[in-house]
Amino acid sequence: MDYSTLKQIIIDQKEELNSIFEKEKIIDREVLSLSKYKTFLKSGLIKIVTGPRRAGKSVLCCQLIKNKNFAYINFDDETLAGLKTEDLNLILKAFYEIYKDPEFILLDEVQNIERWELFVNRLKRQGFNLIVTGSNAKLLSKELATHLTGRHFSLELYPFSFREFLKFYNIEYQQGYPTTRQIALIKRELEKFLLTGGFPESLKESSPKKYLSSLYSTILTKDVVLRHKIRLIRTIKEFSNYLISNFSCQITFNKLKNIFNLKSIHTAQNYFSFLEESYLLFLIERFSFKLKEKVTAPRKVYVIDQGLINAVSFGSSKNIGRLYENLVAVELMRRKAFSPDSEIYYWQDYSGKEVDFIVKEGLKIKQLIQVCYDIGNYDTKIRQLKSLIKADKEMRAKGSNLFVITSDYEGEEKFENKIIKFIPLWRWLLSE
Repeated sequence: MDYSTLKQIIIDQKEELNSIFEKEKIIDREVLSLSKYKTFLKSGLIKIVTGPRRAGKSVLCCQLIKNKNFAYINFDDETLAGLKTEDLNLILKAFYEIYKDPEFILLDEVQNIERWELFVNRLKRQGFNLIVTGSNAKLLSKELATHLTGRHFSLELYPFSFREFLKFYNIEYQQGYPTTRQIALIKRELEKFLLTGGFPESLKESSPKKYLSSLYSTILTKDVVLRHKIRLIRTIKEFSNYLISNFSCQITFNKLKNIFNLKSIHTAQNYFSFLEESYLLFLIERFSFKLKEKVTAPRKVYVIDQGLINAVSFGSSKNIGRLYENLVAVELMRRKAFSPDSEIYYWQDYSGKEVDFIVKEGLKIKQLIQVCYDIGNYDTKIRQLKSLIKADKEMRAKGSNLFVITSDYEGEEKFENKIIKFIPLWRWLLSE
């Protein structure tokens, strides 16, 4: 690439970044309250921030270093499409001219450049404090393990949580005893959150669904089809649409192979891994003490943001119970950052009794969680409670908390000598 062109692109990106902080509403993200990230900038290690496209990774990084002298380039810029590995030294030259003597270097969506890890390594050896973002978890982790072993630490950023969603709209709530007015307002906002999700840009759009549909298409095209050179484009798109439409449901790779007439289970596994590493979907395994059963049992599929579900899946807003479950799954995955030893599973026995989520920390079962929108139905309620008790006994989860997340009901009930806590979804999402 011509040096003068590259330099102008970097200058334009700098101006665009500055305008975001001048004109856009920016909120502090919760992930930075984690104690292990309080020394984020002080560390000489390479800082890696991963997460879905448009989840706010770039803004988060710029918030961290906005009062520092830092150089910035976004590799997800179509004007940089012709950039080659041998051009990377020109970037450093442009940085010195534009930013003089930068203390930090921020490389945005770095996975778009071949052999990026060698460039990062070279910058590290030259003494730069580096922050790198990417939207492909597997690609980054693979290269980091190969070339940057022991010289980096990672931070994973999701779309807005419900707490961040309320903060964006300047809605305050009292943790202990919110007023009736506050509760009504929060419940109204939860209904909106279930439909629009938490991608920051979608909250600024007059048509969030249109924006999210476009974002989904971009992720599929750039991060899946083009990156993995997939020839059966229609098949991978139908494959992805099917999984998003079946959010909060059990799947097996053998069933997916048969539905889409794929050559092998291995192909189905690859297709899913491409979608997972691009932060579209994730799986939760069934809990079992037997390794073989855990590996062979169906998994449950969830979507990274409920806004994407409503943009892609026809009639998804009618599946309110499954939307509740998907939202809880995403929040549990987000909270794993606060408790690195935690593992998330679901449970099911041979008779079909099921518990939506098992939270395990180390060797201890910490929580058993049912998600039930319609707890007012007596038969449904009893079925949910019996499943909780059965799972609690089978897993010998003494001292664990048994929860039912509901739409509105709150309280405690004793059932078969066990205390069951009922908590509305809004309150659980806002709990510490």
